[in-house]
Amino acid sequence: MRHLFLLLLVLVSFGSVAKGEFLQKDNLFPRVKFETSEGNIVVELDRSRAAITVNNFLTYVEQKRYDNTLFHRLEPEFVLQGGGYDRELKPIKNFAEIINESGNGLKNRLYTISMARQTGPHTATSQFFFNLNDNPSLDPGRNWGYAVFGNVVEGMEVFDKIKVIETQFNEKLGWDNYPKKPVVLIRVILLPSV
Repeated sequence: MRHLFLLLLVLVSFGSVAKGEFLQKDNLFPRVKFETSEGNIVVELDRSRAAITVNNFLTYVEQKRYDNTLFHRLEPEFVLQGGGYDRELKPIKNFAEIINESGNGLKNRLYTISMARQTGPHTATSQFFFNLNDNPSLDPGRNWGYAVFGNVVEGMEVFDKIKVIETQFNEKLGWDNYPKKPVVLIRVILLPSV
């Protein structure tokens, strides 16, 4: 029994090393850099208001799940969404769904980053979106909203370049608003703590 417990402890320890809550764990506002085909964007994440969401996001970053993925949805006056598909439009491998933190007081305003989800409130996994406008309809009210977990601090001009890209219907995804010119998320990296 003791050996089983030790084995379980070792497995849990190895499994938790790369999880987001262990990355800059004393930093409430870690920063990440999105290196895209259109330029770099720096985002300050907010663990003080959205710890579950930030730690989930950082786990994907640490595991390099966002590297060489596409922004698959562009609505120039609404959102730019990514974090779901590789360059061949195959879904990336997801971790478990997370609790919706949309009631954290942060609003879906221009240049904030939020978690995308299915219809159910607690269905967010890897996909995220940047708000390209103030989007109060995405905030919680009588229904669950979309959890904001950070804001852009550098690279706003990159969105201006992306917003002019034409979009089309993508048959493989069954999705409107797919950029005709691929917008690639080359990688996301956690910046050193300041």
